[in-house]
Amino acid sequence: MKIAIFGLGYVGSTAAGCIASQGHCVIGIDVNPVKVEAINAGRAPVHEPGLDDLISAARKDGRIAAVTELSDELAECDIAIVCVGTPSGVDGAHDMNHVAEVTRTIARHIDPTRHHPLTLVYRSTMRPGSCEKFILPIIEASLGDATGKAVELVYNPEFLREASAIDDYFNPPKIVIGTLQGARSANMAALYDEIDAPIFHVGMREAEITKFVDNSWHAVKVAFANEIGRICQNLDLSARQVHEIFKSDSKLNISATYTRPGGAFGGSCLPKDVRALQYIAADTGSATHLVDALLRSNEAHKHHQFQQATEGLERGAKVLMVGLSFKLETDDLRESPAVDMARKLLEAGYELEIYDPWVEPGNLVGQNLGYTYAWLPAIDGLLVDKARAESRVHDRVIATNRLVDDIAIDASRLVDMSVIP
Repeated sequence: MKIAIFGLGYVGSTAAGCIASQGHCVIGIDVNPVKVEAINAGRAPVHEPGLDDLISAARKDGRIAAVTELSDELAECDIAIVCVGTPSGVDGAHDMNHVAEVTRTIARHIDPTRHHPLTLVYRSTMRPGSCEKFILPIIEASLGDATGKAVELVYNPEFLREASAIDDYFNPPKIVIGTLQGARSANMAALYDEIDAPIFHVGMREAEITKFVDNSWHAVKVAFANEIGRICQNLDLSARQVHEIFKSDSKLNISATYTRPGGAFGGSCLPKDVRALQYIAADTGSATHLVDALLRSNEAHKHHQFQQATEGLERGAKVLMVGLSFKLETDDLRESPAVDMARKLLEAGYELEIYDPWVEPGNLVGQNLGYTYAWLPAIDGLLVDKARAESRVHDRVIATNRLVDDIAIDASRLVDMSVIP
């Protein structure tokens, strides 16, 4: 099949590389010329392990290309997948401006006399009802009565974790395909034909709420684990041993994923989706006291870890922070707890240096770039290479993830924020 992908961020570029590796022809569309140039040069526009290889191979075989503006590419496409961002708005709801803009662009370029409908797939997280009440009217405004024959509207949430996104694409826990009538989509079945996972063919709204349910549950687990960890730490108990006992019960306690006391949650999904669910709950008059407490608990944990990291440390001390992104093997800094830690350290008057081999300011693009410079404008002067991190004597080394295992530092000065002991 020929597939168009709108938005070449973490989700879109990963989907592009994975789909092209399956033998499909992919055309990527993104307004950012840096991302487009990367794809056309055979490189991934974001850092994701293994993605460079997939895109390079697909580019050499002529199965992937990218453009900044749409022309007649949709005429030959079977599927168009929308992966643009839905960041948090000022009220906590998802900002749908990018979705609206790309939908209008797509609608203008769909031929109403197509012989086969274009399967138009949305993967961006959005409020239940958005496809029917927000997206469909935009399409109908351009295509009118031809909409039903020219477009098959689908909502297909993604379950990709950064740094393991390729494996998650080919080995997902589930596949959810939402359509207006809950009917099976032939093109989507063909797209996932080689992937072994449970498939749920459901209505559009049931599919749309899936990511909210999943991400809020993950946030609940992280917040709960960290609160238990803080209690254990204050009682001088081993949170590590308590967690070992807890996760051994797979019958009642489900799994160990996200339940280890350690760092606060962050990244591009959990915080914004929790905020959006809070907005939806308030808008619909639902009482969600547990969900409402998640972000406050997470912020409390960030402050707790800052206090633990700086205990006994005098103002002006030299501090090395190891790890800036929100998890290993990614350069995504959006809502990273480590960015908050760095900001707090600077505001408290410490002399800060940061080592993270995957973060290069010149490679930051899009929302990642905007968030980083809004919250940590001095990042260019803070990052150091591995040699300087290892050679300079620091009064305190703060490890925000397991990256500390890869460098030689004085362990006596180390405070590990990735796990509560």
